[in-house]
Amino acid sequence: MRNPYEILDVAPTASSADIQKAYRKLAKKLHPDLNPGDKLAEEKFKEVAGAYDLLSDAEKRKRFDNGEIDATGAERPQHHYYRDFATADEGHHYANSSGFADYMDTDDAFAELLRRGQRARANRRGQDLHYTLPIDFVDSITGANKRLTLPDGGSLDVKIPPGLVDGQVLRLKGKGAPGAGKGDPGDALIEVEVLPDRRFTRDGDDISIELPVSLTEAVLGGKIRVPTPTGDVQMSVPKGSNTGTTLRLRGKGAPRRSGGQGDQFVKLKVVLPKSPNSELEAFVSNWEKGKEFNPREDRTS
Repeated sequence: MRNPYEILDVAPTASSADIQKAYRKLAKKLHPDLNPGDKLAEEKFKEVAGAYDLLSDAEKRKRFDNGEIDATGAERPQHHYYRDFATADEGHHYANSSGFADYMDTDDAFAELLRRGQRARANRRGQDLHYTLPIDFVDSITGANKRLTLPDGGSLDVKIPPGLVDGQVLRLKGKGAPGAGKGDPGDALIEVEVLPDRRFTRDGDDISIELPVSLTEAVLGGKIRVPTPTGDVQMSVPKGSNTGTTLRLRGKGAPRRSGGQGDQFVKLKVVLPKSPNSELEAFVSNWEKGKEFNPREDRTS
């Protein structure tokens, strides 16, 4: 530890009032409550508080000036021994309250700030805890109630709102870490991971699905059943549909924030029978118009 006079920037002959004045000046500049998150300022404040603790005590100061103790307050021959403030838990800004003594007897704004800081630390709010919850695609559209198992074996019941998107964070108030003293508990922040679905994809509030249809359904049209997040519905396939033909099911998409629902788009894919069909082959062989049709004639080379 550096010389306490150097830390407070005072001469060895400084009066007690000068030492107190120097300490107050540095404390107002470096106090952690005025520099939240600044670790360097916090470390400097600890050093300043330690120096003031030594020099504000007449007996300690006299022994230091006489070389009987070092800047930490340890006896000169016992370099392995340190005062409590040198080994205090890092969560404390200083080891004892002597550094506060001069402020607690005053009514200035800085003293009140320190008092508030002490109360806040004594009744600190608990930390927010972060979790990830995977859910099915359909649940992200329709909403669901899920139970999240916690690392400590506990659980949280989570209500998934309809229309939730991947990466959205849900906040469960008061379900985080407990607070200190009278401090409120923190919150549980749950990031939702929407799992991919082999059927559906999402684009904003609309969803899409690719649906196979037979050659007969594509040529002649007909009624088919189409999966949606809320269950199957019946849809009409127009005559002469083709692979890539896209049909719309209104209101079968995700809920919109402004109200109402998005749409579901159904992209048709014509699929032939897996096994060879002699009747189909014979028909195609005798279908002269079919032989005249060139589906590639509009393609550019």
